[in-house]
Amino acid sequence: MQTPSSTLVDLETKFWQSMVDHETDVALNLLYEPALMVSPQGVMKFDHAGYRQMADEGVMMVNSFELSDMEVVFPNDSMAILSYRVKQGVAPRGQVGTTEQEMNDTSTWVKTGQGWRCAMHTETPIGAH
Repeated sequence: MQTPSSTLVDLETKFWQSMVDHETDVALNLLYEPALMVSPQGVMKFDHAGYRQMADEGVMMVNSFELSDMEVVFPNDSMAILSYRVKQGVAPRGQVGTTEQEMNDTSTWVKTGQGWRCAMHTETPIGAH
């Protein structure tokens, strides 16, 4: 039986898999609009059209991922925050070869009338000071 925590872990995993599989519509169905992202590249706010452009035309692509050390906190019934480690394989679009990166990530999910949607994601390289 699914628990609230396992449901959110499954959704986070589904989002990652949508990036590997280049299934932008799957990702869009899991994203709040607008959404926020904080990464080593900076702070971004984007709508669904902006995400589609990043997914379909962005410089880097995710080829693989491995999530671990998942923790889920529910501040209330309609919000969940996940934190975890990820080993991700990335490569420049159209090039062969993968670079492995290890990150500490968080995702904030909100429960809407259409189900859970990711409203914010952060990623910090492991070992960053």
